Amino acid sequence: MKEINLFREMLQQHLRWNAARVAFVSIFLVALIRVRTVNLAEIATGFSSEAKVESRYKRLQRFFREFEVDYESIALMVVKVMKIPEPWVISIDRTDWKFGKTVFNVLTLGVVHQGIAFPLIWLMLDKKGNSNTRERCELWNRFLEIFADRQIDFLTADREFVGEEWFDYLLSDPCTRFRIRIRKNTLLDDGQKKLRADVCFQDLQVGQSKVLSQPRLVWGHSLYIAAMRLEDGDLLVVATAHLPHTAIADYAMRWAIETLFGCFKSRGFCLESTHLQHSERLSKLIALLTIALCWCFSSGLWLSVFKSLKPKKHGRLPKSIFRLGFDFLRDIVLNLHLHANSSAFFNSINFLSCTYPKAIKKHASRVFLWL
Repeated sequence: MKEINLFREMLQQHLRWNAARVAFVSIFLVALIRVRTVNLAEIATGFSSEAKVESRYKRLQRFFREFEVDYESIALMVVKVMKIPEPWVISIDRTDWKFGKTVFNVLTLGVVHQGIAFPLIWLMLDKKGNSNTRERCELWNRFLEIFADRQIDFLTADREFVGEEWFDYLLSDPCTRFRIRIRKNTLLDDGQKKLRADVCFQDLQVGQSKVLSQPRLVWGHSLYIAAMRLEDGDLLVVATAHLPHTAIADYAMRWAIETLFGCFKSRGFCLESTHLQHSERLSKLIALLTIALCWCFSSGLWLSVFKSLKPKKHGRLPKSIFRLGFDFLRDIVLNLHLHANSSAFFNSINFLSCTYPKAIKKHASRVFLWL
């Protein structure tokens, strides 16, 4: 199929893999968009192939069992094709789910861009529950091995990512600036007495925020503490070593990684429906989903240039950028026979091209006809 060949040629510019492997990835991604699930039995039915479904399924199994994925090339591709500007905001978090008695637990690092965290590094945790300092350091070290020359604005993370050893690591040389939420019962030491964070900010009303005038000793480190009373009455407390007056607003960017997990799961590719239980095979699947995410999101951005989404009365958009692109791609791949002579598929993969901005202008008039 000419569409698959075109997709393969575009991908090969960024993934210096064997041509047959890149062709397989192209077919896989088109099938994934078509069936909207990572379940391999379903993806096998979505393959554009004359082979029997059983043969396609075995081919999928062989890929995840045998092919060695170059994860660094995936990370570099994400940054390049999404054109993520510096300095970067990094968000880290875990996502977990169960399949039968098997627990999947993935520690993920993403760079925040356009309201979503694009995954660059992930670590499969062979256990239930929270990550530990060793695992977090391994994740960050792997990130620095690839992107040591990049400018980082700050790291943001939720209440799981706290502790003396972790803060020691972040504040060591070179120092990593951070905005990390701490628990409201954390003891803050002002040099004379120790008080819980919720006691220090007990005067805050809903919607109000405040920064303590002086740093407090937290887990052996002198940190600024900012807090805000949320609508449900809970207290959001953020620790940082720099620019505390923007800490609350900056911390809000952490939510981008929750948006990522939503796209990977129920709002997109149904990651929880996978039957892959081997951690390395699941990691390969996430690598392919990362490419698919970029495809959907860039298609949504491309469409939004020509057809702006109007917010509803509650202030939110009727569709996310991801969903706009995802629905657009599904319509194309489910009806390729209707678009054989149109530029729809070509336009959708132009994010992989080094001449992407030029292509947008060139095909602008056709976009209006398509919409």
